[in-house]
Amino acid sequence: MSPASLDHASLIVHGPDQEGLVSAVSSLLARNDANITSLDQHSTDPQGGEFFQRVVFHRANFSAAREEIEADLADTLAPLGMTWRLRDMSVPPRMAILASKDDHCLLDLLWRHRRGELPVSVPMVIANHPNTAEDVRQFGVPFFHVPSQKGPDKSESEAEILRLLSGNVDFVVLARYMQILSGGFLEKVGVPVINIHHSFLPAFIGANPYRKAHERGVKLIGATSHYVTEDLDEGPIIEQDVARVTHADSADDLRRRGADVERAVLSRAVLWHAEDRVIRDGNHTIVF
Repeated sequence: MSPASLDHASLIVHGPDQEGLVSAVSSLLARNDANITSLDQHSTDPQGGEFFQRVVFHRANFSAAREEIEADLADTLAPLGMTWRLRDMSVPPRMAILASKDDHCLLDLLWRHRRGELPVSVPMVIANHPNTAEDVRQFGVPFFHVPSQKGPDKSESEAEILRLLSGNVDFVVLARYMQILSGGFLEKVGVPVINIHHSFLPAFIGANPYRKAHERGVKLIGATSHYVTEDLDEGPIIEQDVARVTHADSADDLRRRGADVERAVLSRAVLWHAEDRVIRDGNHTIVF
């Protein structure tokens, strides 16, 4: 727990835009002795659009006051058709990581976590190859090897992963986990799943994107972090970035430079999700 997060909470509000919403939320927090330290909001259209708001506030002895604040939120926001979620920021969300052979995104996340750059806890890393086990354990994180089944039926390995995750995580990160998760898995895991795609979606999707990009003679390569849905590589995008390349770069050069972009994009997406800065709206995201 960071000392700066003690007695701080984040409040996410979403619903139909209408007059008086900002005042209603601010007044509610004021009458509950809370001091707003950060406030962001967005409306898709002031007339009939959707309203999104992220508020961070400090309230002394928040844990003791939480139940009363939640009751006030329900009484105030429900009649306005708004949904909301409240989180104690002194309790870091639990982030499980799924990985394969490539270790650059996995180790970058663990390194940033150890440096205090990611406000999460990491209860486990699950990989379908054992090559990263020793590196992961050096960070003090439990490592579980769950081999992937050959062929389209992954039900046995998915069941074991679900057993490990169940009740132990708040979100899952695919750190270049090169397996397609079934719709049944996504439904049963019950928490958000964040992926890093080694391409600037929607271009060059599928296998060997850097070779395809090199053959096409691209001048930009990129990476995309998105929430995982049953539709492959089409979930709501959280973050993207690019790097410029030239005719002199080989496919290996593109792969190496692309790995740098992947690390940066994924770490930003994880940070923003952990700080409640990302609000999903259909197949879009609002990132504050």
